Amino acid sequence: MKTITEKEFINLVDYIKKNFGVDLYQKKSLVTSRLINYLTENNYDSFTHFFDRILADKTGETTTVLMNKLTTNHTYFMRESQHFNIFKSEVLPYLQRTQQAKKDLNIWSAGCSSGEEPYTLAMIIADYFGINKKEWDTRILATDISTQVLEKAVNGIYKKEEIETLPKKWQSTYFKKQSRGDYKIIQNINNEVIFKRFNLMGHRFPFKRKFHVIFCRNVMIYFDAETKKELVNRFYEYTEDGGYLFIGHSESLSREESQYNYVMPAVYRK
Repeated sequence: MKTITEKEFINLVDYIKKNFGVDLYQKKSLVTSRLINYLTENNYDSFTHFFDRILADKTGETTTVLMNKLTTNHTYFMRESQHFNIFKSEVLPYLQRTQQAKKDLNIWSAGCSSGEEPYTLAMIIADYFGINKKEWDTRILATDISTQVLEKAVNGIYKKEEIETLPKKWQSTYFKKQSRGDYKIIQNINNEVIFKRFNLMGHRFPFKRKFHVIFCRNVMIYFDAETKKELVNRFYEYTEDGGYLFIGHSESLSREESQYNYVMPAVYRK
């Protein structure tokens, strides 16, 4: 069985930290266990051979494989449901008032994983606006670094047990049962979400407009303090005045880290 030397491990995690912000310095066993079979199946002699391929591959495909293998994308519908309640009861009424003239909402699900979060937001918006929804442009940008989870998100197909956390009305209204017993999100909701692969650690955000709401939940737990601070400040720059940032309940921001105002646990506002 192949093993990873200390030098190979440091080279690999240094590269990941520099390019993607993910801190894996204390995760040697995880890195090894998630990559070892791939290296064997693809005839890499060693971790050095694999790393050399990453550096030489100008297409970025090998790096994509690396991040697909190492990133954990655990999510489910209505995860941390309090956030969705706040989004419906406080955020949407505020945006409905302040954006009445433009009828244009700009929402970003950063680290969207397999699509449960942005689709939930889209369903809440559809419920909230009802028959007036057609008057509003409420499409949601949903991004992730992993192409594997984005593929599932775009397809919008989930097992029965995966949608059972949703209200029964939503299950029947927003999903269509497939021949194999899976459930596919209806086209109207699927069309509300724009999925893109995006690295939060890119040199700059390529967005021309700011966001009224940013969801970035349970992503920054993988970043060190300095990387987290840098990312939050970039979020702040791209948040509209009065806009909201939602982070995971296991995460928090201090006054020293950002200019966002604290609203309640894991909810901040510009």
